[in-house]
Amino acid sequence: MKKVFITFVICLVYHNLSYAQSQSDAEKEAAKTEVWFPVPPVVKPAREIGQAPSDAIVLFDGKNVDAWQLENGQAAQCAVKDGIMTIVKNSGSIQTRQKFNNFQLHLEWKEPLPVVGDGQGRGNSGVYLQEEYEIQVLDSYENPTYSNGQCGALYKQSIPLVNACRQPGEWQSYDIIWTAPIFNTDKTLKTPAFVTVFQNGILIQNHVEVKGKTLWSGEPYYEAHGPKSILLQDHGDNGEPVSFRNIWIRNL
Repeated sequence: MKKVFITFVICLVYHNLSYAQSQSDAEKEAAKTEVWFPVPPVVKPAREIGQAPSDAIVLFDGKNVDAWQLENGQAAQCAVKDGIMTIVKNSGSIQTRQKFNNFQLHLEWKEPLPVVGDGQGRGNSGVYLQEEYEIQVLDSYENPTYSNGQCGALYKQSIPLVNACRQPGEWQSYDIIWTAPIFNTDKTLKTPAFVTVFQNGILIQNHVEVKGKTLWSGEPYYEAHGPKSILLQDHGDNGEPVSFRNIWIRNL
């Protein structure tokens, strides 16, 4: 019995050593595919969802419109009250003073009350990425219009996956990932732009290839450019203008 016990102990020790050795070999093999550098930089998220993270450039924090100007370079004509920015009606679209290439953009907007008009004439604005490519802003809550021109459309190019609109008077949000087009030295297109859009936390444009600049009429096409501004459209509807708040951007 004693010999049997000793044999059992020896076998157990040998098994454990073999297991440890095989485990060590497995760990060594696994370590070959571990990448430790570069270490991603630390970005502190905001305390509240939608607020600017630590590495964001704040474009509107509710206080002033210093980051914005008219397309002709003059001061932006906007009313700022209670942390909300509203473009003065028929004063002209506004754009950021700073120019951007690839980015993550967050902004919040509210369609006006009372509701006035229908179709494209109700709460119409737009977020122009690099001044050329429009993500439509429109009151598309129970308001039929052409699908590639409703809220969330890459205007006249890509229909949103779903209609994620809230009722007019309620705050809504866009989170946009933009990959800028790349042009060859002779100004021909090398790679097109791509855009992903979340509206109110819902994916509505999924890495869509952009066909070119936004046009109201005609087929889109590209013109070579570098970094450009974010533009908010003054569409000039009969009703009150769209309001904006909490706008920030991250360079990618």
